[in-house]
Amino acid sequence: RWLRDAIASFKGSQKTIILMSPVQQVPIELEKEVVVIDFSLPDMGELNQVLTQHLEQNRGRRLTTEAREKLLRAALGLTQDEAEKVYRKAQVTANRLTEAEVDIVLSEKKQLIRRNGILEYIEEDETIDAVGGLEELKRWLKQRSNAFTERAREYGLPQPKGMLILGVPGCGKSLIAKTTSRLWSLPLLRLDMGRVYDGSMVGRSEANLRNALKTAESISPAILFIDELDKAFAGSTGSSDSDGGTSSRIFGSFLTWMQEKTSPVFVMATANRVERLPGEFLRKGRFDEIFFVDLPTPEERQEIFKIHLTKRRREIERFDLEQLAKVSEGFSGAEIEQALVAAMYEAFAQEREFTQLDIIAAIKSTLPLSRTMTEQVTALRDWARQRARPAAASVAEYQRLEF
Repeated sequence: RWLRDAIASFKGSQKTIILMSPVQQVPIELEKEVVVIDFSLPDMGELNQVLTQHLEQNRGRRLTTEAREKLLRAALGLTQDEAEKVYRKAQVTANRLTEAEVDIVLSEKKQLIRRNGILEYIEEDETIDAVGGLEELKRWLKQRSNAFTERAREYGLPQPKGMLILGVPGCGKSLIAKTTSRLWSLPLLRLDMGRVYDGSMVGRSEANLRNALKTAESISPAILFIDELDKAFAGSTGSSDSDGGTSSRIFGSFLTWMQEKTSPVFVMATANRVERLPGEFLRKGRFDEIFFVDLPTPEERQEIFKIHLTKRRREIERFDLEQLAKVSEGFSGAEIEQALVAAMYEAFAQEREFTQLDIIAAIKSTLPLSRTMTEQVTALRDWARQRARPAAASVAEYQRLEF
């Protein structure tokens, strides 16, 4: 009331009321009287001034252009004060400030994500070599490992938008998404759609999504990971009957953001059931590429066995990988790992070392998903044959020859 009276009394004079707040909440009564000005977070140029000033004050050694870019990108999403503090913290912790201290700068970003509550910062120790097979998909990712650098912009390359990975459950879709963050040296943020939906107040869910996407943009370049996209937006088409249209509005907001975003946020989504996905997601231009991850080939199964055996034992020469690959036909990568773990438990209970026969016995006693869900796997393969790019190199080569 006091503000309304003050605004009325200031009309015709040269006086202005300036209100400052970290959250944009304008009372309905004042909406027509107030002009909202957003102060964006510092860009690379402003952060460069902060970093240069810090290096001059501490007489730090001269940074290469690449090292400077890494430190600046690591600080994107922080305010100038936060960036100044974190550079000082890195200097005190390591007694220097080089590209090796990027992790210290990124730790401040993790705090920013935790405060958001809807996004989750994922740290992955595994490299992309821990994924067996999928050579075509790996090659595509390695080609774009420097796609967000200034060098790529100068070359005239557009920023990658995102990719959708379809496939049979347990074939490494989520693992490849997580290991990409290590390959590209970018933070990986998981958007949990379950946390987005909030029925406590009308419009709260939409606001949650907007805040999450704004946070992701503020710390970009980053990878936004949405696991099981088919479950997240499965009910969006007929949601007006079940949730008052909330799912449809969230789906629409997300599609609009994907189409219009200019910030370097790479959307990485995985899905198991393609028939549940709304058609708008699958049209060309929404994602850079749609990959299909099928059950592993015999060569890929050998590689998967080799990776998991090497993790657990140094000497794996005593195992016949070719035989194990033949016996485990129709098994996914996750099922191969579980069979190996079951064999180890069996041998451990008998206080002896596990053998080839233990693994074969564990495989024989397991019914893979490809047999229990034969119809769904066949339908997914039929759909992907003409509409998606195969993730395995051997299948991709075959298709090139075929066409």
